[in-house]
Amino acid sequence: MRAARFHEYGGAEGLVIEQAPGPHPGPGEIRVRVAAAGVNPIDWKLRSGDLHQIFPLVLPAIPGRDAAGVVDEIGDGVQGVRIGDRVFGLGGVTGATAELVILSAWAHTPDTWNDDEAAAAGLASVTAMRGLDALGSLAGRTLLVEGAAGGVGSAAVEIAAAQGATVIGTASERNHEFLTALGAVPTTYGPGLARRLTALAPHGVDIVLDTAASGSLEDLVAIAGDPKRVATVADHAGGQRLGTHVVNAENDSALLSAAAELGGQGRYTPRIEQTYPLERIADAHAHAERGRTRGKIVICI
Repeated sequence: MRAARFHEYGGAEGLVIEQAPGPHPGPGEIRVRVAAAGVNPIDWKLRSGDLHQIFPLVLPAIPGRDAAGVVDEIGDGVQGVRIGDRVFGLGGVTGATAELVILSAWAHTPDTWNDDEAAAAGLASVTAMRGLDALGSLAGRTLLVEGAAGGVGSAAVEIAAAQGATVIGTASERNHEFLTALGAVPTTYGPGLARRLTALAPHGVDIVLDTAASGSLEDLVAIAGDPKRVATVADHAGGQRLGTHVVNAENDSALLSAAAELGGQGRYTPRIEQTYPLERIADAHAHAERGRTRGKIVICI
C-alpha cells in the first residue's frame, strides 16, 4: 500500500511517500480503505521526536491517528459493521496516513458528512466530548472554551451548544465570525479576559474547557472560581498542579457514535481549515506546526 512514512525523527521534510506492508485487523478491529486522514498535534510531535520518551516508535512509522473510509476487512468478534460500510474512527498513535488503516474504535459516518469531514471528526470529537463530560451537565450553563477555533475547540463549541450550553469562545479576531457561525459568543484571549467576560456573561462563567495550552490555565481557574469547574485537554502539567480535570483522548466507539448522531441531526459538522493530497503531507505537517488553525487539517488519500 502507499503510505506516508518517516524513517527518523526530525522535521516535516523527512516525510516520504512510499510502499509499506498492508496491515490486517486483530480481534475487535477493522481495516479501512482510507479516503481521508486527519492531522493532529500529536502527529508532528511524534514525528519530531518530542514525545519519544512517552511513545517510542518503531521506525519507519506512518503518522496519523484518525481516518475515514470504507471497511474492507473485519477482525474476529466484531459485530455491527459490514464490509463496504462508511466509517470513521481511531487506531493507534500512528498508522492512519496510508491507503489502509486498522481502527480499534469507530462509528458509521452519517450521510450528512463527506469523507474529509468524517476524517476531521475522530480525535477532535472524542477529545472534546471527554472534556465536556468531565464538567457535568451542560444544559443551561455558561461555558467558556479557550482556543475555540481549533479542531478540538470548534468541536466542543458545537457539541456543547447542541447540549444546551451558552458558549463563549476565545480566538483571534480573524476567527470571531467563524465562532459566531458555530454558535459561540466570541472574544479575544489573553490579558483582560476576565474583564471582557464580565460584559459578555454578567452572571459569570459556570465552567471552562481549555483546549489551547496557552499558559492561561491559572487565569481560567480564577475566572471559574473553582479548579473542579475547569477541564483541560491540553495543559496536563498545569492541570495537575492546579487541581483541574485533566482529560486524555481515548479510543471510544460510544463517543464516536454520539458525535455521528449529532452529525446526522445537523448539529455538529467537523470544520476543516485546509485539505492536502497525500503527496503534500510535509506541507500539511508544517501548516499544523504553525498552529492557530481554524478547524482541522485533512489529508486526502
